[in-house]
Amino acid sequence: MKTLITGGAGFIGSHVAEAFLAAGHDVAVVDNLRSGSADHVPRGVRFYVADVGGPEFSAILAKEQPYLVSHHAAQVSVPASVRDPQLDARINLLGLLGTLQGCVEHDVGRFVFASSGGAIYGEADRRPTTEDTPPLPLSPYGIHKLAGEHYLEFYRREHGLRSVALRYGNVYGPRQDPHGEAGVIAIFAERLLRGERPAIFAYPDQPAGMTRDYVYVEDVARANLRALQSGAEGPLNISGGSPVHTGDLFDLVRAAYGSDLAARPGPARPGDVRESWLDITRASDVLGWRPEVPLAEGIARTVRDLRSRRR
Repeated sequence: MKTLITGGAGFIGSHVAEAFLAAGHDVAVVDNLRSGSADHVPRGVRFYVADVGGPEFSAILAKEQPYLVSHHAAQVSVPASVRDPQLDARINLLGLLGTLQGCVEHDVGRFVFASSGGAIYGEADRRPTTEDTPPLPLSPYGIHKLAGEHYLEFYRREHGLRSVALRYGNVYGPRQDPHGEAGVIAIFAERLLRGERPAIFAYPDQPAGMTRDYVYVEDVARANLRALQSGAEGPLNISGGSPVHTGDLFDLVRAAYGSDLAARPGPARPGDVRESWLDITRASDVLGWRPEVPLAEGIARTVRDLRSRRR
């Protein structure tokens, strides 16, 4: 089946491209390389360096004629969205709208949207949090992801574009960028590799750090495959389903390194959600999907990859 993955040179998108290629699909990738890397694009896919949503992207759709578009092109930092909401809107909302419009104009059959669990739900009063929980996003990033899901529903009703929104938890694994504000496991690993003490961002009454759940990137790629095969629609939580404090997460990364460095405390950042973990029952029922890689094993793989790339 012909598939096109936006953001396919990025961390998650490149793993999704690999999974689709391994499953025998005909794969193309679009990425502007502002945050992705051409080295991440697997061999055997057609690669276009372009922005999504504009005339150039429309021409790519006309050439490729994909059945599926998997949309992973995004600005991924919550703090960055707080600092510059307009930039986040241009990339994460207007970019999505242009992509959806192009899909309608070129008869794309199915659309998979990389959405966000914790950022959309905010400080939910129910944990683990189900897809039926009223959304309370605390950041422009979460607001724009939620608005994106509403546009998916509009394009389904108005134009018949079938879609599913995969609400990711905290995705981690090989190729994640440790430079910046996204991907705490990659950041911890990079700091330890350089012999530096990373910060545990925390609220004063929650010194062990915020609570999150984590999902290995290859499990996320499998969820994308299942989303294509199942024909599921609407939002689905994709995550590990178990809560972990940031301080405990650091201890797992430190154990994988064999390091005795201690973390240093840091203040919570604007938009940081105190507690977030997702109920993945619906994904299990609808997609037949559950995460397969345990957290400690996934962290060990991530550390090995970072060390290998450093060598």
